[in-house]
Amino acid sequence: MADGRGPSSHTGENLLFLTDEQLRQGIEAMFFAYRGFTADPDKILVDMAYGRAHHRAIHFINRAPGTTVNNLLGILGVTKQSLNRVLRTLIADGLVKSQVGKADKRERHLYLTDAGRALEQTLSDAQRMRMRSAFRDAGPEAVAGFRTVLEAMMDPEMHHCYTRLKENGA
Repeated sequence: MADGRGPSSHTGENLLFLTDEQLRQGIEAMFFAYRGFTADPDKILVDMAYGRAHHRAIHFINRAPGTTVNNLLGILGVTKQSLNRVLRTLIADGLVKSQVGKADKRERHLYLTDAGRALEQTLSDAQRMRMRSAFRDAGPEAVAGFRTVLEAMMDPEMHHCYTRLKENGA
């Protein structure tokens, strides 16, 4: 059945009663998929002496231009010290600009510069290409199921952030 109560069309496994071994295989698949998903951007970033924290900051600043440092802290789940280190580098390299808040002078609003948007486009293009290929191979039902599983794995606060991004973006 398509609702997950019956056997899977691919393996005949009952998806509601997964064994520890099947769950371990899923965990390992997530680890290896994440490695593949990050491999392309990592290759681009290594020449710039940037890491995944830089990539994530660039991604979410692009998704929500004008986001505050505190909002970005919540989304990324990193320490203020760690984020400040990343932002200092991105600002110094001309990829991000920081503006003092108009209503609250303590707030810092973040925007990508033209160079930052170009880098974000390059990084996202690499990941979109990999995801597009995987989604095409898996088919629409698998894609919908994959999204459902990912959303179900999110902590409630992260799911709320994710939902807000979906609603505010495209």
